[in-house]
Amino acid sequence: MTTTGAPGGQAHPQARPQDARRQLITEYVLEHATATAAELAGLTGVSLMTVHRDLDELARLGVLRKFRGGVSALPSSVFESSLEYRLGVNRAEKEAVAAAAAELVEPGMSVMLDDSTTALALARLLVDAAPLTVVTNARRVVEVFAGVPRTRLIGLGGEYSHTHDSFLGVPCAEAIGGLSVDMVLVSTSAMDARTTYHQEQDVVLVKRAMLAAGSRKVLLMDASKTRRTALHRLCPMDDFDHLVVDDGIEAELLGELRERVDVRVAGPAS
Repeated sequence: MTTTGAPGGQAHPQARPQDARRQLITEYVLEHATATAAELAGLTGVSLMTVHRDLDELARLGVLRKFRGGVSALPSSVFESSLEYRLGVNRAEKEAVAAAAAELVEPGMSVMLDDSTTALALARLLVDAAPLTVVTNARRVVEVFAGVPRTRLIGLGGEYSHTHDSFLGVPCAEAIGGLSVDMVLVSTSAMDARTTYHQEQDVVLVKRAMLAAGSRKVLLMDASKTRRTALHRLCPMDDFDHLVVDDGIEAELLGELRERVDVRVAGPAS
């Protein structure tokens, strides 16, 4: 027996938790470009009123564009860059990657962290690793370390980006150019076996400057970003000393990557 209102005449699935439901809605709309509220109610197994609340929140976060009766996808450069969106996606995988990356950091080091959500997860784990020198362009990472004993904190200035909640642009890149740190830990939006990518040129500018400032370079990635490309090439995979990725990565890709970089596969977060 089928239930009317579900896409393709399928029965309503069991209702999902809020965060998972909103991620499912986002992925569906990105795949189909547009969707009606009725379609999404059928997809998620919740009421139209609940779907409209979800759409209102996703529109507020700048992930999707709501119109009368439905919703459409914003350009990828908008939704993929939204910090609020990224904070809700693949959290368990990012926390596992952060935990594995934390093992690379030793007391006394100087480390530079970018404005990725994985680096933010890592920052929370490094609070007890003092003494440390921490350099970052991410406002929320600054908040993590502000006032932490035996931690020297250097905030990188530049043009503030509300989307990223960080500082970017030429002033930020120039500030990085005057520094040299033991380890740089960054993430990016896409990678394949040979190259890393990002969709925004200002972000690429800052990440390249960061990588040039580090003696050791670490790439933090969850498996959902693999086998993908974006508009701008960031740098070759060979430029990194370590890649930390979660255990959802494809075996074939993992083998290709291990020919170019030291790969550390993070298990499920405890």
